[in-house]
Amino acid sequence: MSPSFDDAPDLSGLIELSRLDSLDLKPVILRVQTDHFLSATVRDRKTVAAFASLAGGLIPIVDAETAEIVARKLAPFPDTPPALLAALVERGGGARDAVLAQAPILTQGMIQAALAEDADLGPAIASRHDLSRATILDLIGRENPGIDRALAANPAATLQGELLARLVARARKQPDLGRTLLARHDLAHADVAPLFLLADETRREAIGHAMMATAALRPNPPAPREAGAVLTGFSARGDVAGFVAALTEMLGLPKGFLATTPDPSLRYELLTVALRAAGLHEEEAVYIYLTLNETVAQSVDRVFSLVKLFRTLPRVAARDLLAAILAWTPPERASQAGHQPYHAPDAQRPRAQTTASERPPLRTPLPSRQRQAT
Repeated sequence: MSPSFDDAPDLSGLIELSRLDSLDLKPVILRVQTDHFLSATVRDRKTVAAFASLAGGLIPIVDAETAEIVARKLAPFPDTPPALLAALVERGGGARDAVLAQAPILTQGMIQAALAEDADLGPAIASRHDLSRATILDLIGRENPGIDRALAANPAATLQGELLARLVARARKQPDLGRTLLARHDLAHADVAPLFLLADETRREAIGHAMMATAALRPNPPAPREAGAVLTGFSARGDVAGFVAALTEMLGLPKGFLATTPDPSLRYELLTVALRAAGLHEEEAVYIYLTLNETVAQSVDRVFSLVKLFRTLPRVAARDLLAAILAWTPPERASQAGHQPYHAPDAQRPRAQTTASERPPLRTPLPSRQRQAT
């Protein structure tokens, strides 16, 4: 049977000897006590506290080789006090790397210690397969592009709700991060709709259909009247500024919306989504592709790809897709931002401020019959 930690030999004499400048027994004491702690059959609260106190005082002052040896033993052990692992991380070097690679759970203290010692360790931590939601939230909160990309590329990292929304919001301006998120197959198409322009053809079609399902639940405003005639007129004259201004006004889009995409080569894809939302017919869109910009008009492949996108994108979803891509609230929804259904579970029921005399009777009074005198 393995010895109990309480059965470990009394090393108080060695501790006294370790204080001599000519004799350094601190590494020996730490390694021996570590072995006894790991092999003990009983590790109650008192035992763990005693070891944590002893090892916590020695870890900062032993040599780097001893610290790494102890870290490799303690890191994968589930009963190791987190404070000791944090202390080993603070040592840096091999001790830190051993803890980051083998610890079953990285606490906030360990992460803080690791990143304080070397900020470049963030992506390595974000690549672990056992990240908790709190750890992911802490890593995302650092707003480090390298950490964000590592999280997005980590298939074991669960990205949902607020965590995913924050990454997607950053990916609007970081194409590499956006394409990494789109490469994941565990994310709902509607959740990555803001990254539509960065998606491949298959993913774009799936996102369009996902947006159509939600768009069908709300009223869709009619297409602007004479939109095709107005826009093709500006395009025929080569008036790009007038064309963009007219389209912006028709849909109530934010000014300069075409410049919001970080990749200038995708601006015509964004323009196509806007043309679809404006209700243009296919021949009108083709005319614009062939007349508005000479560079686009001279590329048959470019025009063909834009027409294909126009055909595959449902108009009913185009306005919602614009809202997602631009992080924009359409005017017709801004007026309803404070609306809450009366029958919602958490809705507050309105109470009429009436006096008792103004309240209607609880039931309709029936006609009374006079009592006959006897």
